Amino acid sequence: MLSRPELHGTRGAVASTHWLASAAGMAALDRGGNAFDAAAAAAFVIQVVEPHLNGPAGDVPILVYDAAAERVSVICGQGPMPEAATPAEFRRRGLDAVPGSGLLAACVPGAFGAWLRLLRDHGRLRVEDVLEPAIGYAEDGYPLLPKAAAMIGVLAPLFRDEWAESGRTYLRQGRAPAPGTRVRNPALAATFRRVVAEARAAGRDRERQADAAVSAFYEGFVAETIDRFMAAGEYADSTGRRNGGLLTGKDMADWRPGTEEPVALDYRGLRVHKAGPWSQGPVFLQQLALLEGFDLAAAGFGSADHLHTVVESAKLAFADREAWYGDPNHADVPLAALLDRGYAERRRGLIGPEASAVLRPGSPDGREPWIPPLPDPAVPGGPDWAAQLDSGIPTVVARTAAQGDTCCVSASDRDGNMVVATPSGGWLKSSPVVPGLGFPLGTRGQMAWLAEGHNNSLAPGKRPRTTLSPSLVLRDGRPYLAFGTPGGDQQDQWTLHFLVNHVDFGMGPQAAVEATAFHTDHAPASFTPHRSRPRSVVVEEGFEPGVLAELRRRGHEVDVVTAGTLGRVCATGVTADGGVVAAASPRGEQAYAVAR
Repeated sequence: MLSRPELHGTRGAVASTHWLASAAGMAALDRGGNAFDAAAAAAFVIQVVEPHLNGPAGDVPILVYDAAAERVSVICGQGPMPEAATPAEFRRRGLDAVPGSGLLAACVPGAFGAWLRLLRDHGRLRVEDVLEPAIGYAEDGYPLLPKAAAMIGVLAPLFRDEWAESGRTYLRQGRAPAPGTRVRNPALAATFRRVVAEARAAGRDRERQADAAVSAFYEGFVAETIDRFMAAGEYADSTGRRNGGLLTGKDMADWRPGTEEPVALDYRGLRVHKAGPWSQGPVFLQQLALLEGFDLAAAGFGSADHLHTVVESAKLAFADREAWYGDPNHADVPLAALLDRGYAERRRGLIGPEASAVLRPGSPDGREPWIPPLPDPAVPGGPDWAAQLDSGIPTVVARTAAQGDTCCVSASDRDGNMVVATPSGGWLKSSPVVPGLGFPLGTRGQMAWLAEGHNNSLAPGKRPRTTLSPSLVLRDGRPYLAFGTPGGDQQDQWTLHFLVNHVDFGMGPQAAVEATAFHTDHAPASFTPHRSRPRSVVVEEGFEPGVLAELRRRGHEVDVVTAGTLGRVCATGVTADGGVVAAASPRGEQAYAVAR
């Protein structure tokens, strides 16, 4: 029995990881906007109301199906590393890895520009229309989520003693606000208001206004403020020391979000699209290529064969991620070979009856794989916040079953437009709030290697490989589903299960979202300190005891976690009769879907 209904409508649908964002997206549709306007409005609200998970200076890949053009494209909101970011510079500072917090890991902020690119190229509304709800919540207040309150509580000593602007923004009389407290961010509201004013000053043309807003952020007052902030001082980070940053105003002025062709693969009659190997997106497709050779439907949902097969396929695909993925503008990624059906067939032969404990990347085109050795994780000392900064994930460590969290926005409309994105980065735990702007910078650079010669090695102007990974699916060349989830490295496991639940096990979108979830932590985490747990299978309560016993007999190390704690899949789509559908996970009690 579903805990929430599957929503159907005829006008538009929005699903996101916060109910206020979903409502803002639907309001954009009511104002005459399309799915792209709705997604942008929702995303800017999420930057305000989920500050522990994302912000304007974060990162986002956006998958777009434009019905008028009848094509899928990717807007890359992953900014590159600064020109001063070299392995030698980090080693000069005595580091063998990019820190997971502070200023050193900051890339060029990508999220703001990417959402404005979506609005400019595909939307109907103006910048001020789309930013209005976010400005309202920043000025008038929003209810603080329990996870945000927990993070602020743990980090309160850091905010008081080291990151003073974060304290001024989020502490109340030196203390963390309680969950549900109405909190405001007047500095962020003022930043957005000034962006709107500069957009208006560019004239009445909607596209020109969007360009002016981007210029204000990347060349104007935002970039100037960030440049002064980075040059002015040093701040405590996960190294246990104070470090300054490398990002400059020139790095920001030299970058603009680009559009790219997606990577795609056919699976049981569907065409599945992902961002390129600068994301972990192709790992989703590699898993599908492996699973295509198994009869999951015959195995049955929740059987030992089902879980074993999916987990072992994930291990192989993620091993290839570790060996081969990186920014294709700077590295020779053998993507066509990795997605080749023959390659998948050879790799499928490695899946045996027992759990593998080895990370086994393949040799596409006969190339020899290489994964740099993991740095030895230091044991952080000092206050509790030091241990929190040592982990680059945007959650309070040891207080959640899911290792990693972020946000998701999906929208579809009656014209057949679909869009989905997983905004993240620039969260409260990442780095200090920039004075005068109301938001911190991101730390995506932590995902690049300092070891040289790898496709994901750090280099100036190069995008670090990100975990962010939305999915967009066509059926018979027509729009079908757009979905994503929070979850760091687990995104392309939990969303894979959603699609397999729907396609192989015949579940509707809402049932596929709510089905009992699982994942493996076999591959090294993308976030510092890059830990891995070979043979691990993390399962929610709800699978049969006999199934778990069989998995253990096959060599899996099974951890059972509380039901409803793994993932928060959000999905919208277009039905065969021209309607729209929406589904949102009840996990976390904050993701909501709206359809009209």
